[in-house]
Amino acid sequence: MPLLRLDKASLNFGTHVLLDEVDFEIKRGARIGLLGRNGAGKTTLMKVIEGIMGLDGGERWLRPGVKVAWLEQSLPDADEQTVYDLVADGLAEVGDLLKQYHHLTSNYEDADMAQLERVQSALEAKDGWSLSQKVDTVISQLDLPADKLMKELSGGWRKRVALARALVREPELLLLDEPTNHLDIPAIEWLEKQLQDYHGALMLITHDRSFLQNVANKIVELDRGHLYQFEGTFERFLRYRAEQLAAEESANKLFDKKLAEEEVWIRQGIKARRTRNEGRVRALEAMRKERSDRRVQQGKANFQVSSADRSGKIVAELTDITQRFGDKLVINNLSTTVMRGDRIGLVGANGAGKSTLLKILLGQLVPTEGKVKLGTKLEVAYFDQLREHLDLEKNLIDNVCGGQEYIEIGGKRKHAISYLSDFLFTPDRIRTPAKALSGGEQNRAILAKVFSRPANILVLDEPTNDLDIETLELLEDLLLGFDGTVLLVSHDRKFMDNVVTSIMVFEEDSNVREYVGGYSDWVRHGGNLSDFAAPQTGFSSGAIDSSAAAAEATP
Repeated sequence: MPLLRLDKASLNFGTHVLLDEVDFEIKRGARIGLLGRNGAGKTTLMKVIEGIMGLDGGERWLRPGVKVAWLEQSLPDADEQTVYDLVADGLAEVGDLLKQYHHLTSNYEDADMAQLERVQSALEAKDGWSLSQKVDTVISQLDLPADKLMKELSGGWRKRVALARALVREPELLLLDEPTNHLDIPAIEWLEKQLQDYHGALMLITHDRSFLQNVANKIVELDRGHLYQFEGTFERFLRYRAEQLAAEESANKLFDKKLAEEEVWIRQGIKARRTRNEGRVRALEAMRKERSDRRVQQGKANFQVSSADRSGKIVAELTDITQRFGDKLVINNLSTTVMRGDRIGLVGANGAGKSTLLKILLGQLVPTEGKVKLGTKLEVAYFDQLREHLDLEKNLIDNVCGGQEYIEIGGKRKHAISYLSDFLFTPDRIRTPAKALSGGEQNRAILAKVFSRPANILVLDEPTNDLDIETLELLEDLLLGFDGTVLLVSHDRKFMDNVVTSIMVFEEDSNVREYVGGYSDWVRHGGNLSDFAAPQTGFSSGAIDSSAAAAEATP
């Protein structure tokens, strides 16, 4: 018997069909990777599965007693809460009692003893002590600082807290929406291990192809309102999908040819009309309806970079660079030269100093020690992982094109709507405020804005977050064809392997070392980022020193 089942599930947003009489079930032990274009409805489907969004038609059935937990794509917005409080929130009413007990006992000398006794009695009545042990265990296993405020944590640590809140419920079905966003590579590899050992069923949305390959044993693709299911790994699914799409395209061509022939027949002269076969006429009407109902495959994005004049041969030359924030050493005695045409990936744990090094390379930060010599004719386009380049109240024409009807790309004038459609935005989405766009759509909008500026240096700080896999592959092709310099910070191992020609790894003692090739090349030669992570407790591996993240955030 499945844990969950959808029968003839239908859901529309206006004229946009998200689910079209979908039948789907999740069985115990399933590890499902959910794929689909940005805006296809993946997160909406997860909301339906969790039960927080209803259907227009059909039924959702959940086996009685099954607990479902959802790790949302967005980070927890609870700056003034402690880590313990947010994790305990996963236990609802008992969680509230645990929070009260935790705070009362943390300040035992000032505690209201009568209040403490009332809380203890309530916990005993609700089996609260065993649940308290679960909270403590999960916090320990994930190496979380229980009494730190959420506002003191980096994005990666906030993501871990959100995961802990989901896991503390011990769900039979765990839903994960972009779980690798804001995590560094050691944390991603740690999460892979946890999910591989997880005994419940799970369903995940992720753009990280390596993560998907290592975790999922079934792939489900949401495409034009339908769910296509494939038993097997992601790489096997890619081969299967290519064959299916080719077969669909071939079948559509044959169908269209037959339809055209029938249309010619029906429009023939009086003699033909007299001898028409009524069955053939009815068949033609059915073909017309089938053709009108066909969901056309979505086009591919068409990214272009507006190239500037070539930069000088040397982009940046660093000599004996050391960077400190207070007593925190971030970069130790680094010397390197970035040449025109280099595609360099920066690899390291969250807070290691990758963004700091980018600022030094671009002349935005004067190092504590050492010399920086920048090249000539540098035109930089910067993709910011924090999405600071979008005004969330404005639409895409205002955000990307400055409200102008036309935009100049590569020296050629192009209509704003045409340019944005190259990034797979429909006219209605183009006129939608940025705050209403999905995470992937916002990232595509920033890419459209970044690529609209003439540049010979592309600086991309986590550009892959929330992008669908097809768009990722197109972005890879664009970067490979770009004749300028690329500086890339990414925790997407596959993306890094496919794009960069060398990597700079933040190793122990704040040393930065250069290696030829991508991330996998470095690993094959014995590299392991977990060797440079902070000491652990429990069974977790790859935790990050939050003080380093705080140091890096220091101006």
